[in-house]
Amino acid sequence: MSCGSAVTSTTNEGFVLGRKLLVHVAENGHSLEFECDGATPVLAIQRSIEALCGVAMADQLLLCRNTSLDAQQCLSYYKLPQDDREVFLYNKARLHADSPQPHPEAIDAPKLALPPPPSRTQDSHPLDNAPDPALKALVSYERQFRYHFQLANAVYTCAQAKLEICKRLLREQQVQGRALETARGNLEHTYRKLHQRYTEFVKCFSQQHRNHSELLGNFERDLERLRSLKLHPRLQSGNRKCLFDLVKEDDLRKWVDVCFNSHRQFELKVSQLKTNFGELKRKLDSLLSSMNSATWGELEHATKNHLKVLNDQKSVMQSLSKDVDTAKKLVDDSGLPLSETLRPHDAVSALGRIYDVHEKSHLPNVQNCDHVMSKLLDKCKVKKNDMNLLVHLSMQKVKSVQFGIRDMMNELHAFQEVMGHQDKEFENLKFVNGVGQAYRACLAEIVRRRSSLKLYMGLAGQMAEKLATERESEIRRRELFFKTWSKYIPNDILAAMGLFDSPSQCDVNITPFDTNLLEIDVVDVDRYAPQSSIGLISKTEKDVAENDYLATCSSSNMVKSEESSVHNGEKVEFLEGCESVDIAGTSKMEVENALLKADLASAIAMLCAIDVATRYDSVDEGTKDDLLKNVKERTAEALHEKDEFANRLRYMLNVKEEECLSYVKRIKELEQRLSDKYSQGQNLVSGKDVSDSGISALKNDSYKLESFGEGASQIPYTSMMPMDEVSSTSGLVDSKIDHVTGSSKPGEGGDESMTDLSGTLNMRSVDSTHNSMDASMLEQPRDESQVGPLLSEVKMMTARMTMEKDSSGVDTEIPVKMLPCETADEPVLESKDLVQDLQNALAEKSNQCTEMENKLKATMEEVNSLKKELEISRNLLDESQMNCVHLENCLHEAREDAHTNLCAADRRASEYNALRLKAVKMHSLFERFRSCVTSGAAVSFADSFRSLALSLASSLSEDEDDFTRDFQACIKVLADRVNFLSRHRSDLSDRCSKAEVAQVNLVRELEEKNELLKSLYNKHQLEKQASKEKITFGRFEVHELAAFVLNPAGHYEAINRSCPNYYLSEESVALFKEQHSGRPAYIIGQIVHIERRTVRPPVSVRTQQGDQVEASSSETTTNRRSIGQGAALNPYNLAIGCEYFIVTIAMLPNTVHSTS
Repeated sequence: MSCGSAVTSTTNEGFVLGRKLLVHVAENGHSLEFECDGATPVLAIQRSIEALCGVAMADQLLLCRNTSLDAQQCLSYYKLPQDDREVFLYNKARLHADSPQPHPEAIDAPKLALPPPPSRTQDSHPLDNAPDPALKALVSYERQFRYHFQLANAVYTCAQAKLEICKRLLREQQVQGRALETARGNLEHTYRKLHQRYTEFVKCFSQQHRNHSELLGNFERDLERLRSLKLHPRLQSGNRKCLFDLVKEDDLRKWVDVCFNSHRQFELKVSQLKTNFGELKRKLDSLLSSMNSATWGELEHATKNHLKVLNDQKSVMQSLSKDVDTAKKLVDDSGLPLSETLRPHDAVSALGRIYDVHEKSHLPNVQNCDHVMSKLLDKCKVKKNDMNLLVHLSMQKVKSVQFGIRDMMNELHAFQEVMGHQDKEFENLKFVNGVGQAYRACLAEIVRRRSSLKLYMGLAGQMAEKLATERESEIRRRELFFKTWSKYIPNDILAAMGLFDSPSQCDVNITPFDTNLLEIDVVDVDRYAPQSSIGLISKTEKDVAENDYLATCSSSNMVKSEESSVHNGEKVEFLEGCESVDIAGTSKMEVENALLKADLASAIAMLCAIDVATRYDSVDEGTKDDLLKNVKERTAEALHEKDEFANRLRYMLNVKEEECLSYVKRIKELEQRLSDKYSQGQNLVSGKDVSDSGISALKNDSYKLESFGEGASQIPYTSMMPMDEVSSTSGLVDSKIDHVTGSSKPGEGGDESMTDLSGTLNMRSVDSTHNSMDASMLEQPRDESQVGPLLSEVKMMTARMTMEKDSSGVDTEIPVKMLPCETADEPVLESKDLVQDLQNALAEKSNQCTEMENKLKATMEEVNSLKKELEISRNLLDESQMNCVHLENCLHEAREDAHTNLCAADRRASEYNALRLKAVKMHSLFERFRSCVTSGAAVSFADSFRSLALSLASSLSEDEDDFTRDFQACIKVLADRVNFLSRHRSDLSDRCSKAEVAQVNLVRELEEKNELLKSLYNKHQLEKQASKEKITFGRFEVHELAAFVLNPAGHYEAINRSCPNYYLSEESVALFKEQHSGRPAYIIGQIVHIERRTVRPPVSVRTQQGDQVEASSSETTTNRRSIGQGAALNPYNLAIGCEYFIVTIAMLPNTVHSTS
């Protein structure tokens, strides 16, 4: 039984204490009731139990449900006393395997006291001498009826007493049944803790065994992988060609052999542990099934049925009582003078019929009632003895099973320590797998550093670009200042003020570093150290992790799309400075690629490190199921959010499409208006004469064409230049836009307008190309003014210039007569000069148109190249996004693995701290115990143990473990026993004195025996010379000689130095008596058989009750038979429990001697 059950401290709130405590003795089912309250200590109850039952306090185990009562606590600590709480007493001395079985129940069955038969001498009546025989018969009937009633009353009283005994035995069996249930509950509670710990151990062992088996099984494959992984050409040398050359093969193979042997031995040990656990479980199941066999329902039903028999007996007694009254009344009436109404013969006839009823019905019922009750009592005795034996054997088995459970718990603890040593031994085998992963991590680190170098250079370029932008802004501001105020202040004064200085150029220089890195990229990592060759994450685990990551990614992208200004603010701020200066390697896309490559390389290195640490740390099945369930839920949620985001993108695309359609419609309208303007200009040129007014109109039309569209709605100006082109085109774009959209003076001619339009063609072509990329990337319009649809103007101006070029010959040959009348009188020379000017202007415009066409072709080629670059950038962006997805997937998996390892490390740290605290506490307890043991005198020894037990009981807290409580209980038991020994020292001294007296007597008897032995020895020497045989006086063996001497009790006792209880068998004595007359003083013979026996206590023999008349004689015979049987069981008058031996010998010649 477990004595260290945890007890929870409670208060008096929530329950009401009683005034009586009921304690049931599990050994025999007896119940003890104590008048007490909650303040009564358990120690007082134990002392009372010791006084009443004779069970020592050290052997008492009090259980209330699954809680063991501590002697130092009060009853209120366990919510006692209460009516619904029973306390069971178990005797620890009876729980040992060598404890004797319980004796049969000593039940004092009530004896049936039969009344004496009726007689005239003892109960005389005046009518006995009446002359009428009828009157004599009446008196005789009265005596018989009274005797019948007395007999029935005696039987009823005895039967009622027997029935009460049967009820008591039934109650005791029910108490014992509840005691078995309590013991079973305590045993199941202990087994549940063992089963939980065993299950956890088996789970951990299975994972470790699988991992270690994989390590051993994959060892050769890992070596082959290392052989297949060639080093980078720059890393190869004479004795190093592959990764296999970096390890010591001989040492690894030796260690593999050591690990294999250890792995196999531990597997066998665990198999034996599983077998032992299965045997323990079968033993427990067998015990529980045997404890369930304790039933008393049949006996309870039989007891209830016998109540009816007792009630019938009571009815018979009432009938007999009425018959006695009737007979007495008739006898009394018969003593009066005879009357006509009363006739003695009629009364005798009536009583005769009543007597027949008594003989045939009532008296058999009375005898049957006594017989049935006796039979029920015998059955209850048998059942009670069976229950006592069942409780005794069950409690012994419970104790044995609990010892097995405790041993199994200790074995599990030891096996867990062995598992830790196994992990340490197999750490060296993981080195083989870690070499490839370390090599891959180094390559990834090279890629990361190279990407970081490029990113670092990009940051330097960004800084230079920002400073250059600030310098240009400062220069423009100084020029504006000089232009504004130089007309008021002379230049020399301004120079003297130092206002002519310009900001210096900033040069950003970086000292080269990481110049010795290998020339590899991300793709080279998989080429030189592929995952398949180093054995990284398995495909199943990778798919699970990727699904989980994609769900997370979809959700995060959804949030990012909704809050792009918040999430992308820092990144835009980081990259926007790179769009102003054309520096190689600092474009937005390349910077993003550098960032992604660095992150991907970091993730690869991190995965390698995590895989080395947790490759063979398996995930729990429950954890894996939870992870898969979480992945499914998050994937469903991410898909739902993805659908919502797709719908939102479709809506945005529809809106943009509508805007683009409106822009196309507006462009067409503007093209039509420009075409109409051009047609009107041609009509004016062809319909009028060549004059100053015509030239002026043409110039005005050109000016209007240049300033066309100032009042119309314009398309906003957009700028989508890449990082490497914005710096080279920003100045041109600003100057051309200012020139085109600025307010032209009336005196400026059409030639300048045409030059401005041709100068802006390249810039507008580039802008239109980038505007077609993404309609959602439009910027706000410029502050100066709105810009017209330049694309349509460029198309129309190209067609117009072509037409002018084709008609230039015709225009120059216009005759003078076609001029208006106002110019006809002017000199011809002036007309020729004007025509010559027009021809020169037309030729210049034609040259400009040709140049513009060339520029347009170059611009279209540049647009095509930009499209190709855009496509390449898109592909690179897709690849970067895939790399980012893989990177985040790897990071998520690494985070999960790190979290799992952290939890495992915390759990192991807590277990280690608990074990360390327990070890320190054990050390302190054993130090105190050692100081008590090494104390000097016996009195101080007992006092020290008593003080140690009291201090441990007072210092014991509620959260103490089972070991501390067991140790405290053991110390308490030891202190009680030492105290008991010290109290009984005087008794022991008295017993020693008596033993000394007995020793003196034995010495005297021994001297007498020695004298006898001397005489026998002399005779034996003579016989030994004759027979040349040797008599054994030590350990008897078959075929040896033995000497037997006649003792005072008339038995032949062997002469033996080791054990004196060797006696000659009756058959051998009879054999010797037949051969020789008289009774010899000693007998010598050869041993042929030795039988070992033990003196047993006499067993009372109960004879079956027969006839009630012969009860006294039967009792005398039973007593005599018991005495005879007792003598037969102990013929040599030895102590009970003493061992003796019956020796059968064969007769030798001349070995029997008569008494001299």
